[in-house]
Amino acid sequence: MATSKENKGNAEARKRRGFRFFTDERIRLSIGSLMLIFALFLILSFVSYFFTWKTDQSFEWEKIISTPELRVENWAGKSGAWFSSLFLNKWFGIASFSIPFLLIISGFRFFRIRLLPVGRTFRIAITGSILLSLSLGYLFGNAGGFLGSGPGGAHGYLMAEWLNAFIGKTGTAFLIIASVFIFFLFSFKNTMALLKELANTIYLRKKGSESSAETNKKFAAANETVNRSVADDKLPEEELIEIDTETAETDEEGFFEEVDKGNIRLLVREKRGGEKSLSEELINIHPFEDYDPTLDLPSFKFPPISLLEEYRSDETTVSKEELINNKNRIVETLANYKIQIDKITATIGPTVTLYEIVPAPGIRISKIKNLEDDIALSLSALGIRIIAPIPGRGTIGIEVPNQNPELVSMRSVISSVKFQEAKYELPIVLGKTISNETFVVDLTRMPHLLVAGATGQGKSVGLNAILISLLYKKHPAQLKFVLIDPKKIELTVYSKLERHYLAKLPDTEEAIITDTQKVIHTLQSLTTEMDRRYNLLKEAHVRNIKEYNTKFIARRLNPERGHQYLPYIVVIIDEFADLIMTAGREIETPLARLAQMARAIGIHLVIATQRPTTNIITGVIKANFPSRIAFRVTSMMDSRTILDTPGANQLIGRGDMLISAGSDMIRLQCAFIDTPEIDRITEFIGSQKGYLSAHYLPEYTGETGTETAEVDLRKRDEIFDEAARLVVQHQQGSTSLIQRKFSIGYNRAGRIIDQLEAAGIVGPFEGSKARQVLIQDEYSLEQLLREMDNM
Repeated sequence: MATSKENKGNAEARKRRGFRFFTDERIRLSIGSLMLIFALFLILSFVSYFFTWKTDQSFEWEKIISTPELRVENWAGKSGAWFSSLFLNKWFGIASFSIPFLLIISGFRFFRIRLLPVGRTFRIAITGSILLSLSLGYLFGNAGGFLGSGPGGAHGYLMAEWLNAFIGKTGTAFLIIASVFIFFLFSFKNTMALLKELANTIYLRKKGSESSAETNKKFAAANETVNRSVADDKLPEEELIEIDTETAETDEEGFFEEVDKGNIRLLVREKRGGEKSLSEELINIHPFEDYDPTLDLPSFKFPPISLLEEYRSDETTVSKEELINNKNRIVETLANYKIQIDKITATIGPTVTLYEIVPAPGIRISKIKNLEDDIALSLSALGIRIIAPIPGRGTIGIEVPNQNPELVSMRSVISSVKFQEAKYELPIVLGKTISNETFVVDLTRMPHLLVAGATGQGKSVGLNAILISLLYKKHPAQLKFVLIDPKKIELTVYSKLERHYLAKLPDTEEAIITDTQKVIHTLQSLTTEMDRRYNLLKEAHVRNIKEYNTKFIARRLNPERGHQYLPYIVVIIDEFADLIMTAGREIETPLARLAQMARAIGIHLVIATQRPTTNIITGVIKANFPSRIAFRVTSMMDSRTILDTPGANQLIGRGDMLISAGSDMIRLQCAFIDTPEIDRITEFIGSQKGYLSAHYLPEYTGETGTETAEVDLRKRDEIFDEAARLVVQHQQGSTSLIQRKFSIGYNRAGRIIDQLEAAGIVGPFEGSKARQVLIQDEYSLEQLLREMDNM
């Protein structure tokens, strides 16, 4: 007979074997897999029940395992219909979805994946399901038999009916509200904090919250008091707050616990190691209200859409006859070259119709591509463009201009839902695509834009579309423009916006920059502003302007330490070629630096030129302007210079354009806006109350000749002497003269001019004027050259 000790040992052995059974890796994975599969099965049957419950209610459940001829409509079969009826009809109704949720949590736990704490989640889910079932049963009853017993299931419906009879409908309502409140109070840790914050907000609103500007004044006054007290090593008795930093609790950002003082929370004294010392700065200053930059101009109104013209015409639609004729001619032309197609479809755009063809098997794409001119001849059309193949479509596209192109108005794209609901930081609407869709992009993602095209093809209209888009979307406090217009006539219409949207140097009279020397100073000033903003981002521990402004709006940055709301700055240069020809490296160097680094701090460049040649659009410019717009150009070489591919030479003009953003190439019809429309918009904005002046950029502190002072005359260019004689002979000192006469590149000619300046042969740079020649005769020059040879 076994002793009690042996029985105890056998029991422990059986216990260990049972424990090993559940710790076996295979068993755990099997149980977890079964639970996940069952959870998915329940979800499928529950969802199906919403659509099939009426039909499946007539099923006799005792025949659930009978012959397969008896069927139900539930997607999970008879067992799915039974489970869904059990949970959704007889038990908890919609709240029964917590069952598969708990199965998923438990199943993943068997895989050693902890999505949520199992015990706490089970308690919350089961209690919440009972309360939700009861609440739905009280609110909706059986709801006309929905899901059998209503959305709360039989449990919720019967419990609600019993409580209604026992304590009345009003008593039941109060009981449910109290139960839900207690449930949230014990289930979620943040409930009390949220209630306190809600009560605090209601109290502040009732009391009357102060405006953002008034709060800033109070903030500055309090800060001044503390700084003055810190300097004097004493604080007013009522402001003194002592805290032991070794024991005090901190919040998630490492700040010490906050102490309310009116509408501002301050910590102005800390105690470390038993010794008291005054804090050098305010810690965790959080006024209750977020900072609102638009309160600088609280009465500002955006221009109404009614200021724009509509430009509608019934003659611009593409007729059915035109479509059929073009299709037939395309098919006939291809057939003449023994190219068969299986399908052809047309997509009508405002100015161009896209005909998509699917060639027969075995037809080479290059064979169709080479027939571009033949198809254009057969259609008697200008600007045929073949896309072979269309990316992601598996078809070949033939773009054919419409006989009566439609004029896309700025009003039609500004009023579009796509633009009005755009949530971009700097949304710009450029026009419409071939499929008549409004094309909206975010300038901050581009992040800079190069616009090029021949004269009169729509380049200036494209710049106006960009400017007007931003004026309709951004408040003056959020956006500033730097407008550079060497031609002096294109952008002057925007001068009325000076006190609202424009930025300039402090010593500049005109907000629209036209002088080349002022352009150089402005670009240098922008690089200074860029460095200043990067320092602010560094101190705020953020990576870009959006994060910085978000932090400042939440009042987590101290204005007394130099922090401020940073508006976006968009620099628009209308004729870039003229600046490069007159200033060269002095323009290209700061521009390239801005293009490389200014994206993160909110400075974006839009440059335009009507001379898309390689000496204007250099490799440095192209590398830093990945987004480019090409209007019609006269040669394939110009198209390749702008877009790195042909296509712009096949456009039809009048706003027809290609935009390249990365690997995508999209054809658009630019939205048209006329000068009177711009006048009305700028007049509407300019007549409103604005700032005292334009937004001032950092003062330019550069000194003329700083760069030339570093020129080493012992390493003169090999044609330096000849260039010096040329300059003195013509009494004209310019880079273009040297470049033309000696057939050398612009950069080399610029270096020679710098050497001539350092040698005292020519004077300093004077904007668009030629440099003054300081040596008047060749004899004096030869003497100077001999002295330099003896250096």
